[in-house]
Amino acid sequence: MVKRFFARAQGRLSVGTAASLLAASTLVSSLLGLYREKLLLSYYYGTYPQGLDAYKVAFTIPDFMFFLLVSGALSVTLIPVLNQRLAANNFKSAWELCSSLINLMAVATFIASVLIIIFAEPLVQYVVAPGLDESTRGLAVSLMRVIAINPFLFAISTVLASMQQAIGRFFFFALAPTVYSLGIIFGILFFTNKITIFGVTIFEGGIMGVALGVVLGSIMQLVVSSIGMRGMNFEYNFKIFWKNLGFRQVLRLLPARSFDQGIDYFNNLVEINLASRLRSGSITAYQVATMLHMVPINLIGVAISTAAFPKMTERLAQGRPDLFRKELRAVLRVIIWLALPVTAITFLGRGYIVSFLRMGGDNHIAGILSVLAVAILFRSIYHIASRSFYAQQDTRTPLYISIGAIALNILLAAFFVLQTDLGVFGLAAAQSIVSFVEVLILFSIMQRRIKNVFNAKFVHGVLRMISATGLMFVVTYIMIKTFNLTAFGESLFALLPPFALIVVVSFASYLVFSKLLGIEESTPVLQRLKKLVFSRIKPVS
Repeated sequence: MVKRFFARAQGRLSVGTAASLLAASTLVSSLLGLYREKLLLSYYYGTYPQGLDAYKVAFTIPDFMFFLLVSGALSVTLIPVLNQRLAANNFKSAWELCSSLINLMAVATFIASVLIIIFAEPLVQYVVAPGLDESTRGLAVSLMRVIAINPFLFAISTVLASMQQAIGRFFFFALAPTVYSLGIIFGILFFTNKITIFGVTIFEGGIMGVALGVVLGSIMQLVVSSIGMRGMNFEYNFKIFWKNLGFRQVLRLLPARSFDQGIDYFNNLVEINLASRLRSGSITAYQVATMLHMVPINLIGVAISTAAFPKMTERLAQGRPDLFRKELRAVLRVIIWLALPVTAITFLGRGYIVSFLRMGGDNHIAGILSVLAVAILFRSIYHIASRSFYAQQDTRTPLYISIGAIALNILLAAFFVLQTDLGVFGLAAAQSIVSFVEVLILFSIMQRRIKNVFNAKFVHGVLRMISATGLMFVVTYIMIKTFNLTAFGESLFALLPPFALIVVVSFASYLVFSKLLGIEESTPVLQRLKKLVFSRIKPVS
């Protein structure tokens, strides 16, 4: 049984199967993430918002170092180079490349973690959140020093996960974020309580216990990623092979992508800096709304793009730009077709969505989410659009675009927060505006570089998708008005059935409108639904 499980988990998956697996795992991970936020809000948001703000601030520098040094940089730079060596059966060079990256990233992130521990206090006080009061700032410093180990643990697990993606393995890569969330939830449920042995208190608990849960989750994620290496015949060397050509190639590609990731997260630092100057709880409210709008982005944009990326790099390695263009266009259409209705439902159903996290809802968080809803569509598109450049081993173009986008976002955010009465809503407005501008620029460059990628069929298809979404918007609006949020009470079990009905009816109408408008993406979904329904209806003999 165990052998059969590992055989299936370690098998190479098709793009469609991988995307489904990643979407399912992302959904589970997102649900756990929502449950985690629900626990945090119920424990602290109403009674101790300063502590929750301190917890959110504590992540900023460790996460910034991870994004700057590792994060998505490795997957998009390592996979194309590693695939070239594996396709040529040059395993010696491939394993030297991977060993070198593991060792280099481990050293770099270990140094970063030590520096964070040493300089946590001035970083919080002068860089991240100068608007916090003294007690909140002191708590944020203590929490940051605990979480500082994250970049080191994440770096190793990310290299291992990228290696598995390169050969089409996605199961353990997909499982890792889930166990990370489970670790944090465990910390909230158990480490936040006072721990006493034989009448002696050995740990006071509180929100510091959540930080310990974060470290536990990071360790669990590394363990899962390591298990996924089974059967790869990876030959690890405790050495950095500086002369390895693949390693040198990755190092040439890495700085641009790392800087791209770094400045993207630098934008988050600026947002927290600005939010710290507003009322208590503003940091948490904005980050909760941001997390909610990221759920569909991860489910659609990230999952599908991650699954499609290795195949796209393989097409170019095979010298088939025609197939690369065809598959890129198909993936773009699917992402747009899925993201459009989700954007509309998130905007209209924001009250329900926030109520699932905080009983009774929260108009502040719901208002922020309504502004961020627009970004769902464009952020989902961004992931596959940027990967079209990474597949061509071009990390500079997305970098230059990101620099301009981040600069615009910071200017808009600072203006909206400091010069208008928008407050934290200004941060969300800046995000949505910039997400549109960034995709617009990426598309214009893609059209010139990848000839005929946006042909007439593609444009007409997208216009029909927008029309179908507009018709569905009317249906959803009527459903929301019919099932008024205030009429069902505040419990999760009371709110879930009407919201589920709204979502089901909305998507059903979208499928019907898509079919009527001749949108080809609806056909396989309707065929699958037809098969599921009629396979359960036995003919009368």
